[in-house]
Amino acid sequence: MSTPQRRPRRRDVHGVLLLDKPLGPSSNQALQAAKRLFNANKAGHTGSLDPLATGLLPLCFGEATKISSYLLEADKRYRAHCRLGVRTDSGDAAGAITETRTVPASIDAAAIERALSPLRGDIEQIPPMYSALKHQGKRLYELARQGEEVERKSRRVHIARYDLLTRDGDELEFDIVCSSGTYVRTLVDDLGESLGCGAHVTSLRRLGVQPFDTPTMHTLAELEQMDAAARDALLIPVDAALARWPAVELTMDAARYIRQGQAVWVPHAPGEKRVRLYSPAGFMGIGETLDDGRIAPRRMMSWAVG
Repeated sequence: MSTPQRRPRRRDVHGVLLLDKPLGPSSNQALQAAKRLFNANKAGHTGSLDPLATGLLPLCFGEATKISSYLLEADKRYRAHCRLGVRTDSGDAAGAITETRTVPASIDAAAIERALSPLRGDIEQIPPMYSALKHQGKRLYELARQGEEVERKSRRVHIARYDLLTRDGDELEFDIVCSSGTYVRTLVDDLGESLGCGAHVTSLRRLGVQPFDTPTMHTLAELEQMDAAARDALLIPVDAALARWPAVELTMDAARYIRQGQAVWVPHAPGEKRVRLYSPAGFMGIGETLDDGRIAPRRMMSWAVG
């Protein structure tokens, strides 16, 4: 009788992995697969991608999970393909067709641009029923699968870019840059309604999450072929995910007060609210500029406390 093999002991792994999520699995399934490959004690993702979507899914390991919410708030960039003339209940190709309409010959590039214009800038967007938002403790997609529809409050989002790249008959390709919380499926559905023919997303790929605008991504298949050292070498330092924030260099004395949870005066402190904190030994964590100009600690790395 063979002895069952022990699972490798979980490790403390710290850093950010820029995963290229494949088509099919959920964001959490992709996260769990990567977590197993790294034998990591702790990991989290930074905002879900639908199973239909592929592309950049930053995964935070260990101490990097402390900054995951800030990546969740970051602007995103997508390449979206859609089909005119067909609406689905989910807004994408994974849903059931609810309506089919003829696409008028009058819908040319100029008509599409006119329909896109009101969908740029600050807009109000109603989240789709097929979303992970909750209503009275239940996910909206769970209610949608039961045939229920509930009223959803609109939310303000910012669409920095919504540009037509190519057209092949009823198939359109868009470049979209938007704020956190934007549903591309809703953007496409709204465009289809404005054009009077309906539309749905046929494929969606996330290309960037600030500050990772031109990222080098890694697939699960690539990770499976690597040894542990090679995988670890792919992890980006925690503070790289906060690169858009100003850095504050602290003296040894100031760093000691910060470690004790006290705000400190820093010469020529930046005016931005959120900052990266560094001691002479390296990255310490996230700080906040107070109204009186002092810098206060807000989210510290475990190696910077005590």
